[in-house]
Amino acid sequence: MSWSDLERLVADAETSPALQQVLRQCHSRQELLRTARQLGFRLTRADLQNAWMEHHNAAEVQGEDGAAQWAAGVS
Repeated sequence: MSWSDLERLVADAETSPALQQVLRQCHSRQELLRTARQLGFRLTRADLQNAWMEHHNAAEVQGEDGAAQWAAGVS
């Protein structure tokens, strides 16, 4: 498992418009994994699944408005 690589990918994407553009071109989880691996990030399907579950659980705790704010990058 490479949760730290997922965190690093997110941190790098937050500061790199070029990386954001590359990641926006990914239209599936498989494509995202392939692209991330080509960029040197050791991500697995389990990493993405765990991140989605963590986000989903946080959204339930925050309620519908919290999830919408998170998705919009407001919170």
